[in-house]
Amino acid sequence: MLVLIADDHPLFRNALTMALRTCLEDVGIVEAENLARARDCLAQHSDIDLVLLDLHMPGSGGLAGLAGMRCEYPDVAVVVVSANEDPAVIRRALDHGAAGFIPKSAGLDQLTEALNAVLDCRSWVPPHLRSSVASLPDADRELAQRFASLTPQQFRVLEMVAEGRLNKQIADRLGIQERTVKAHMSEIFARLGVRNRTQAGVAFRGLELRDPAGDVGPD
Repeated sequence: MLVLIADDHPLFRNALTMALRTCLEDVGIVEAENLARARDCLAQHSDIDLVLLDLHMPGSGGLAGLAGMRCEYPDVAVVVVSANEDPAVIRRALDHGAAGFIPKSAGLDQLTEALNAVLDCRSWVPPHLRSSVASLPDADRELAQRFASLTPQQFRVLEMVAEGRLNKQIADRLGIQERTVKAHMSEIFARLGVRNRTQAGVAFRGLELRDPAGDVGPD
């Protein structure tokens, strides 16, 4: 099988690579240090079976990177590997299609258990967090389904709308006609259940997450 490790820390990618080679037989591994590179890898390697995704690497935007991958590559399992162990974040990640959640503090035994569960088409959450996650409402499920209904191109248009880009800028960036962007926007509004660009941008920015690693030192 082929696994994509998407994380911006080289030492952690190296540690995860060694752990994967210990856990799984005959595994191929590709690496990405940011979301753009992860997307390139997925485009170049159609045989990727599993993505291990850090929610807070550059370009990921919290849950936006996960939602985008699930939209563009629905047949690829995506497991979140993160230092953020907030049960609410885990619940939201599962709502947006994550096959499981592995904390960066997990040992080799837990990593092996998680990978075996996911490869067996079962969801996996650390035992000490399962009851907390299960007790939370799946508040993001309906919105996640709306995002998942977007085509990959519509999702990319929405990303750029959330960045504040104008239709002409989006058209130039994607190499399409401006009228095509407008058609995509109409579909995006309908599928997300919003009325305008502002509401669409707000819905997308709702996928952002605070990075716990950034809460060090004074404001």
